[in-house]
Amino acid sequence: MNDAVLILTLNDCPGRAVVRVIGPVYGTSVRSRTIVGNFLGGVRAIFGGKQSGFTQLINENRDDALAALAEHAQSLGANAVLGMRFDSGEFDSGQGQAMNEITAYGTAVVLAPASA
Repeated sequence: MNDAVLILTLNDCPGRAVVRVIGPVYGTSVRSRTIVGNFLGGVRAIFGGKQSGFTQLINENRDDALAALAEHAQSLGANAVLGMRFDSGEFDSGQGQAMNEITAYGTAVVLAPASA
């Protein structure tokens, strides 16, 4: 991606003006841990403590969702996404495998320098 898409949780961008609203955009990522990772995480949960494997899974999933969001916005001609939010959940694959889903969404816009 040569031209970076600015992603903000704000509804505006200081010093820039919205010159075109493109509309809603999203990026979704779904990941699961390996069977071994799930087993070891389950054992660790019995004793309590930090779940670093699950934390890493969620961080990677979030980063993938943000990348997909930027790609979707850029494909529509946007140079920014305003009001970005995350939504997440878990579901069972149907085979006993927990899947983590994260969606990043916001409003794709075209920003230009604000006139003085």
